[in-house]
Amino acid sequence: MISSIQHILRSRYSSIKMLYLLLPLCCCRMLLYAADNKEPEPILFETSVFLVVQGVGGLEVPALINGDTAYLSVTDVFDFIKVRSNRSATGDSISGYFLGEKDLYLIDRAKNEIRYRDHVYRLHKEDLAISGTSIFLRLEYFGKVFGLPCKFNFRNLSVNMNTKLELPAVREMRLALMRQNINRLSGKMKADTVIKRDYPFFRFGMADWSVVANQRTQASDVWVNLGLGATIAGGEATASLNYNNYVQQQVTPDKGVKEIRPFDQRQQYYRWRYVDNNQRGLRQIIAGKIFTQSTASIFDPVVGVQLTNAPTTYRRSFGTYTLSNITEPGWTVELYVNNALVDYTVADAAGFYTFDVPLVYGNSQIRLRFYGPFGEERIQEQNISIPFNFLPKNEFEYTASAGFVEDSLSSRFSRAQMNYGATKHITIGAGAEYLSSISTNPAMPFVTTSIRMATNLLFNGEYTHNVRTQGILTYRTRSNLQVDLQYTRYKKGQQAIIYNFREERKIMLAKPFFGQHFSMFTRLTLNQLVSQDLKYTTSELLLSGAILRVGTNLTTYAVMVGKDQPFIYSNLGLSFRIPGKFLVMPQVQYAYTDNRLISARCEIGKYLFRNGYLNASYERNYRSRISNFQLGLRYDFSFGQMGASILRSNHTTTVVESARGSLVYDGKTGYTGVSNRSMVGTGGVILQAFLDLNGNGLHDKGEPKAQGLRLSANGGRVFQRQPDTTLLIQDMEPYTTYYLDLSRSAFDNIAWRAKNQVISVVVVPNQLKLIEVPVVVVGEVSGQVLLHESETSKGLGRIRVCFYRPDSSMAASTLTETDGFFNYMGLAPGAYTARIDPEQLKKLGLRSTPPALPFHISANKEGDVIDGLRFIVEREAGAIGKAW
Repeated sequence: MISSIQHILRSRYSSIKMLYLLLPLCCCRMLLYAADNKEPEPILFETSVFLVVQGVGGLEVPALINGDTAYLSVTDVFDFIKVRSNRSATGDSISGYFLGEKDLYLIDRAKNEIRYRDHVYRLHKEDLAISGTSIFLRLEYFGKVFGLPCKFNFRNLSVNMNTKLELPAVREMRLALMRQNINRLSGKMKADTVIKRDYPFFRFGMADWSVVANQRTQASDVWVNLGLGATIAGGEATASLNYNNYVQQQVTPDKGVKEIRPFDQRQQYYRWRYVDNNQRGLRQIIAGKIFTQSTASIFDPVVGVQLTNAPTTYRRSFGTYTLSNITEPGWTVELYVNNALVDYTVADAAGFYTFDVPLVYGNSQIRLRFYGPFGEERIQEQNISIPFNFLPKNEFEYTASAGFVEDSLSSRFSRAQMNYGATKHITIGAGAEYLSSISTNPAMPFVTTSIRMATNLLFNGEYTHNVRTQGILTYRTRSNLQVDLQYTRYKKGQQAIIYNFREERKIMLAKPFFGQHFSMFTRLTLNQLVSQDLKYTTSELLLSGAILRVGTNLTTYAVMVGKDQPFIYSNLGLSFRIPGKFLVMPQVQYAYTDNRLISARCEIGKYLFRNGYLNASYERNYRSRISNFQLGLRYDFSFGQMGASILRSNHTTTVVESARGSLVYDGKTGYTGVSNRSMVGTGGVILQAFLDLNGNGLHDKGEPKAQGLRLSANGGRVFQRQPDTTLLIQDMEPYTTYYLDLSRSAFDNIAWRAKNQVISVVVVPNQLKLIEVPVVVVGEVSGQVLLHESETSKGLGRIRVCFYRPDSSMAASTLTETDGFFNYMGLAPGAYTARIDPEQLKKLGLRSTPPALPFHISANKEGDVIDGLRFIVEREAGAIGKAW
């Protein structure tokens, strides 16, 4: 390759030097012709220029130079911008179409004219030139005829082409990018190598840990969590162990009281899941603590077994469903759809957050996880059920669960649900649920349906025997106004759902607004619960967004019970930055019914040293006459997140320390790493490049590692590990196919190439998969094609030289430059044969001597260079003038 670069530079330098030497002679000759009153014929010097096309790139193309005038090879330019061109058999014309099939053109050297669309452009004799196998057109006619204005720079031999037209090359690049994005979303990218999933019997991989300690005036307590992730019997095994050093008294929704002891089994989580998305009949087997979308009110974990043919992969989305709620101000909220993290957000100054949840085909399990600014973490994930469950036409999906509830009665629970895509817009479902703790009607059969009445109009209906009847209607306009209507009627005397109400009515209106200096999300909700002799009505008007870079949340609530006077109050929260990069978040709460201030709060925070966060807050509750002052510090280390805070509430002081992090271990490679993120349940990949000296694709003893591997992936976080030259990708979603593009690699030696440019791999949870990337040492071959004519020889450009393997398959090809030289780098070690393209020789009426040249690329660490290949071409008898 170095020799080829030197050759290019040498030829470019010699071309420019020759032009500068001959330019005075050209001027003298032109003056002599002018003195004789004769029109001078242009003297054209053949060279190559660097053509730069806006939006496409750059390429060396053959050119003819006369002073500040340049002629470009039409076929080379059109080939570069993907314009169809065909040269006639006689070689004196080029035809084709430009932007569309109706945009026909003809460049005729014999008639000195260009026909394009319905126009005929008459040319001077010197505007077109023929040299070798190419027709050259004067530069200004590219702009005048085809709308491709060009500017020639003689000093550096370059041509810049700028056009407002969408050239075929630009359109092809745009469509290729669109297809690539669509293929990535649908999982249809083409890979050179496919890494299949393995099923080890046991392999430990991930661990999460967190500790929170509280010291108060009266007592102290410690909460410890240890999460473990491994592979057992080919399946994903996860466990979360929780410990408290004190006994809690917790009131249940049914007004009962239960104790949570230091190592209560209800707070422990364990699950084993076997997944095979290639099996249509049974794709998942889950054992342990299972997630169930129960109709009955179940407030304790369910231990059992779950079978389903629903895949774990993220399926195509056909719409969105707005999900919003309230948490603590400044907390981070993560959204999981079918165990895959799809989005996250930070709650505003009042704790409000919103997501546009994608509606995917099949059952969607929606979960939310909450993280506080000082290491707080809500371990119990909030399960949100999207009511709409659509399936493609004729697709069948089922989920069956059975086990027992960890309540005081050890209630037996089971649920089976089946859904079928009846049409493209209608999905029907049926099933049954059983809970032994219900004294009357423990069996609850049900039917469901989801109907897409229009593109943005969805309906879901459900009837559960002896429990409830429910209907939900959702409409979203093109301006993103979403309207939700929900009505539920409960069977009198039902015991499955802990409600004393007979009816539930709900309406919700939500719409985002955007302007030049503001963005705002608005939501109006009206909810009414109706019992036999009482109506309980609540309403909420929420405005949340940013106005002039000030985060604003104004929420107004109204509570009406029966005929009593409604209680109306508002909460206003702001967040903005002041000089010094301080974040200020004031918040006030005002009751309109009492015409008085309920509470006021202000928090000031600042990021320190990029990884630290310091905050201080003061709150005064005027109704309870309680004052709270809090000071906290959090710092993110590479191995974990540490935080400490002190809270003073009237005469009580509380000190809180927290720490959390994770550990990653891979026994196969011996890798051990740490992270400040939760890693259990995720997967990863380790890529290690090695120099494949013998070309067998295996990492044999004595083959060294290769430094310089680079990649881009459709997900995960990429880390470069300098000590052992490997790449590590973490935070990858399990059971998902990832595509790793290695085309950006830059190895120490230019002769080193990654054998496989695109690798697909299925990520396994709680594992780091080792992928060894073979790097081959490629060889370089160069030579020249000479035209022998009238006892003289000259280089012939635009000739295609092909390189064949021993089995006659073509390994690569290249084109000669204007001086006949060719160069190609990228041949793997082995035997090859070089030939000039026989079809081109036949078309041009030429024969080659010799017909073929054999050569061999040797395998060595530095690569091999073969040069000096020479082909002599002559015209066939009777082919005079065929191509010239």
